Amino acid sequence: MTRIRFWHLLTLLALAACNGSPGPTPPDLVGTFPNPSGLARTVSSSGKIDLANPFFKSLGSNGRSCSTCHPASDGWTVTPAHIQERFDSTQGTDPIFRLVDGANSPHADVSMLGTRRQAYSMLLSKGLIRVGMPVPENAEFTLEAVDDPYGYATAAELSLFRRVLPSTNLNFLSTVMWDGRETFKDQSMHQDLAHQANSATKGHAEARRDLTETEREQIVELESQLHTAQVYDYAAGDLSAAGAHGGPENLSGQEFYPGINDSLGLNPKGLPFDPNAFTLYSAWEGASSGALAAVARGEKLFNSKPITITGVAGLNDVLGKPSIQGTCTICHDSPNVGNHSLPAPLNIGIADDPRRTPDLPLYTLKNKTTGETLQTTDPGQALVTGKWADIGKFKGPILRGLAARAPYFHNGSAATLRDVVNFYNTRFDIKLSEQGINDLVAFLETL
Repeated sequence: MTRIRFWHLLTLLALAACNGSPGPTPPDLVGTFPNPSGLARTVSSSGKIDLANPFFKSLGSNGRSCSTCHPASDGWTVTPAHIQERFDSTQGTDPIFRLVDGANSPHADVSMLGTRRQAYSMLLSKGLIRVGMPVPENAEFTLEAVDDPYGYATAAELSLFRRVLPSTNLNFLSTVMWDGRETFKDQSMHQDLAHQANSATKGHAEARRDLTETEREQIVELESQLHTAQVYDYAAGDLSAAGAHGGPENLSGQEFYPGINDSLGLNPKGLPFDPNAFTLYSAWEGASSGALAAVARGEKLFNSKPITITGVAGLNDVLGKPSIQGTCTICHDSPNVGNHSLPAPLNIGIADDPRRTPDLPLYTLKNKTTGETLQTTDPGQALVTGKWADIGKFKGPILRGLAARAPYFHNGSAATLRDVVNFYNTRFDIKLSEQGINDLVAFLETL
């Protein structure tokens, strides 16, 4: 049995269990897809996903559409397993495999099957797209040295390997792109997304023209109507059963505005920060089912487990506090969504030299004023602002639909959600027990 047929069978079986009995395939199957933890579903506030939208059309010169790198089946991003299937079925000629950003270097040899597999290794292994960006002219730092295993990066174009962010749940965004480069002063989120759609089409799809105003508006309209979340968990079952509030239908009604529940006191309505940012599974506390109880315990840990936050640029330095007592929701404060409700790029150390793997470039940067040097695999927001203090800063993504889109962090360095939890447990010395780790993973898998 092929992998696709196997996943389809799992989908039907899980949907039958979710619905309580076998029966006809639900009409929204196009928006329901399996992942290692269960099923994720996408709903549209328009009532349907319009496949005639320009989002699904090739508007450039290389055969790509927005959906090439944002398929619904992968939580509107891309995952290595499915990228590998596309490589195998097309011998590495699927539109996702293009030198402009799919390859480790735009000069890579893609003349034969073996060289194509090597050229696209970062995309195949971690789902990473190469983003080329220069050191800004006004930067407070210079690029002193480059160790690029692919022999391409220079100060004129650093190679940055990043995960594709999902093009769903965008109504909850506070920042567009990992480094915020598509977030502009005095522009609305709608305007930012329209600009991003045009930039992506001209860049990733190598379009020879700008999108028309109508095309931009149609793409943003579709993206803004999408809500994606886990709807069924193989252990816990239906995520909206027994008083729980999982699934995309509940998510689509979630209140949000910039600054809602901001943990730094910037709520525009003057409301205080509530660390209990997630309330999806409180009804499962004390459940007789071990799987339900584990999810509820994980949610409670996420809201309340004390964390001593140190060494986070963008937080400790901004507040002038070398140590901050908080919880996961200090940074993941948007209620039942999990990103920061205002732009808050942070450096938690993911791109630091000690965490470098041999497949990533390493850049040595030097402060023009102090002469200080540091090494990083990705300068992050600093390549947008030019500021030394912004090196290694990235936004925290929306957490809903996590199970569908491994690997995690901007560079795919965490293969699983357990790896994510273990990173934070070590990074901040949280001292989670094995049960605590299991419970947090169980909760994150249901988002």
